Amino acid sequence: MSNNTPWSVYPRPQMKRELYKLLNGKWTVNGSNIIVPFPPQSALSDYSKSWEEVEDELVYECDFAIPESFVKDRILLHFGAVDQVAQVYVDGEYVGKHEGGYLPFYFDVTNQVFAYKDKTHHLRVVAIDTLSKNYPYGKQCRNRGGMWYTPVSGIWQSVWLENVPNVYIDSLAITPDMQGVEIEVCTAGKTCCTKNENLNVEPVHNAKVCIFLENGDTLTKHFEGGKVRIDLSETLSDNGNKINLKLWDMDNPYIYDMKVQIGEDEVASYFALRKIEIIEVNGINRVCLNGKPIFLNGVLDQGYFADGIYLPEEFEEYERDILRMKELGINVLRKHIKIEPEIFYYYCDKHGMLVMQDMVNSGPYSFIKDTALPTVGFKRLNDRKRKDKTNPQDDFRKKFFEQHMRDTIKHLYNHPSVVLYTIFNEGWGQFDSDRMYEIAKELDATRLYDSTSGWFAGSKSDFDSEHVYFRNKKLKPGKRPMLLSECGGFTYKVDGHCYNPDKSYGYGACKSSEELTDRIIDMYEKMVFPAIKEGLCGVIYTQLSDVEDEINGLYTYDRKVCKVDKEKMCALEEKICQICKEEY
Repeated sequence: MSNNTPWSVYPRPQMKRELYKLLNGKWTVNGSNIIVPFPPQSALSDYSKSWEEVEDELVYECDFAIPESFVKDRILLHFGAVDQVAQVYVDGEYVGKHEGGYLPFYFDVTNQVFAYKDKTHHLRVVAIDTLSKNYPYGKQCRNRGGMWYTPVSGIWQSVWLENVPNVYIDSLAITPDMQGVEIEVCTAGKTCCTKNENLNVEPVHNAKVCIFLENGDTLTKHFEGGKVRIDLSETLSDNGNKINLKLWDMDNPYIYDMKVQIGEDEVASYFALRKIEIIEVNGINRVCLNGKPIFLNGVLDQGYFADGIYLPEEFEEYERDILRMKELGINVLRKHIKIEPEIFYYYCDKHGMLVMQDMVNSGPYSFIKDTALPTVGFKRLNDRKRKDKTNPQDDFRKKFFEQHMRDTIKHLYNHPSVVLYTIFNEGWGQFDSDRMYEIAKELDATRLYDSTSGWFAGSKSDFDSEHVYFRNKKLKPGKRPMLLSECGGFTYKVDGHCYNPDKSYGYGACKSSEELTDRIIDMYEKMVFPAIKEGLCGVIYTQLSDVEDEINGLYTYDRKVCKVDKEKMCALEEKICQICKEEY
C-alpha cells in the first residue's frame, strides 16, 4: 500500500486477507475536497468548512479502479464506520443502507463492478447525521463544552475493497479457555452473480485451521459443519510434539497466530488462551484472570484526539496511548461510550491491556435526573417503566440500542483484551437493565458486565458499580465485587497545551504536576486501598487525556505532556499488588 494513504493498516486484524485495496485518501464531500477517513469536523480532514458549518447531509464521492490482482469471483466494499446513516451507490446504482455510526458494515458490489472490471468506477456515499438521539451518539454535542465534545459526521474509519471467492468467510467466533479454543466459521456468498445479496451457505465443507506454535511448529485441523474445538493440552503438533500451553495475561500477553481456510477462501487471524470470571476467594468474590485474582487499576479512555477528534493522525497512536498508560501502572482502559477501530483492540491484545468496553449511549441526557440527584444520594430508578414521553420514537430507540449492543458484542467477541462491558452509564438512556444484562450474558457468557455504571442499579449485574467525585468516600462492598467505575477527575491546566485557554472543566483544580499527583495518591490511600480487602475489585480514574475543555487527563490533549509523576503512579500499582498479595 502507498505510504501516502492515510491509515494504511489493514482494518481487520482478526480477519486479514491478501487481496484488498484501501480507498482512504482524497475524496470530495458536497463538492469540496476531504481526506478520508478523518471526519469533516477535524483538522486532519482538510475540509474547507468549520465544524459548526458541517452539513447534516454529506455526499461523499470518489473514483476507484479494480486492481489487476483481483482475480477471484466477488468484490466486497467495506466501511469501518459512517455516522449516522449511510446510503451507498456504485456507478449510480443503489447498493445498500446502514444505520448506526460506530460499527463496520459491507456490501457485495460484484454486480456493479464485475461487468466493467477494466473501467474506473464511481462511489457515492450519502451520510446523514442529524445527531438523532434515537441512535447511539456518545459525547457528541452541537453545543460543545464541558463534558460534551465536538460532534463528528460521515465517514470516520477506513473504506476498502476485498476480493473473495464465490463462497467466503463472513465471520469467525473464537472462544478460548485455559486449555484450548473453539472456532466457529460463518460463510456467505452466492453460486452465481445474478443477484446482489448475501446468502448463508450451509454446511461448511473442507474447512481447515492452521495454528502457529511458539517453537515454529504448526497444528493443523480439518473439520466440517463450521465449528471445531481444539484442546491444545491434549493435542500433539503436526510433528507429533507435545504443545507447551502459554496463557494470555497482562504481563505475558501471548498470542497464537492462525489461518482459517474454507474452500478457496483464507483469512489470517489469532487467539489467546485466557479466562475471566468471578470466583470466591477467602469468602469474598474477586475478579479472576486464568483462575487468579486481579485488581483492575484503570483509567477512563474516551478516544478523542486534538487533530482528528475521533481518530488520531496515525493508527500507531493507539499503541502509544496504551504504552503510556502501562508506564503509569495502568492495566485497564475503560473505553468510554465509543467503539474504536479494530486496530485499537489489537494493540490491547498485543500488549496485555485489559479493556472495559462501554456500549454507546442513545436517548436524552438530563443533568438533574441523571447526575445531580444521584450524586447527592437519589440513586433509585424503575427503568422498566422509564419512557421518554417527548419522543414518539422511543420504542425504536430502545430496539436499536438492543440490536447495537448485540452487534457490538459480536464485533469484539474475538479480542482477548475485552474482558468487561458497561451496558448503561449513569442512567443515560437506561431501560430494562436487568433484561439487557440477561441478553448480553446469553450472547457472551465469557465476559463480565457492569449493567448500570454509577447508579440506578437493577438486580442483575456482575458488579456493584460506584462513581465518586468531589470527595473521598468510605466504600462498603457487598456480596458482589465492587467496581469504582469513575472517580478523581482532578484538573491541571498546562499552558500551551490547552484546547480552550479560556474555559476549563473538571472536578478539582490543581496548580502543578506535584499537586495533581499528590491528590491522586491521597484518593487511593483514603478510598481505594482500604476497600480492597473488603471486596473492591477495581478503580477507573478519570481520565487518560484531556478532552477539549475537560482538562482532567493524565496527559494533555495533544499527548505531549504527562501531567503526573510516573514513578509515584507506578508506586500506587505496586502498593495495590502488595495489598492484594496479602489479601488473596
